[in-house]
Amino acid sequence: MALQLGDTVPNFTQASSEGEINFYDWAGDSWVVLFSHPADYTPVCTTELGTVASLQSEFQKRNVKTIALSVDDVESHKGWIGDINETQNTTVNYPILADGDRTVADLYGMIHPNSLNNLTVRSVFIIDPNKKLRLTITYPASTGRNFDEILRVIDSLQLTDYHQVATPANWQDGDDCVVVPSIPTEEAKQKFPKGVTEIKPYLRMTPQPNK
Repeated sequence: MALQLGDTVPNFTQASSEGEINFYDWAGDSWVVLFSHPADYTPVCTTELGTVASLQSEFQKRNVKTIALSVDDVESHKGWIGDINETQNTTVNYPILADGDRTVADLYGMIHPNSLNNLTVRSVFIIDPNKKLRLTITYPASTGRNFDEILRVIDSLQLTDYHQVATPANWQDGDDCVVVPSIPTEEAKQKFPKGVTEIKPYLRMTPQPNK
């Protein structure tokens, strides 16, 4: 059965470009972005892994670890990392899982036979420190992922885990937030001293509470 939001993600032990990884031990108390790609030495994937490398400081300040995956082997990964570093002007400093036996791909539902036969599709999983699945997105092979959007979602999740707000369409960190419907307006005005704007009884906005 496919993983669903809120599920505890399965643990695994698998080879990687940085040695054998036990996923739970490696993740520790961090958030994790796990993302799969169809194959090494492919053009779109090269730009994606380079982009994630260049964004490491952004992930780190959010307590996020990144880890990639394909069904190619460790030696292939290591050779390809050299190309990524050269062509994308960066340094890949996170592991790439070598899932040749498809252990992780099967656990996480990364094989979509009607799309890419036995190759892993372009999936993204955001996993919180409790090992709960918080987001999953699957992109077609021809479309590179938007990692600014992944960071935006992480900002939203980390905000809304601690404050009784939700984030509206196209929200960016620092923008106004939606007061969750479960809080009556008068209570919301006490809870959010920066102010509550009632547009409709069910649509109340407030400045981002942690800014």
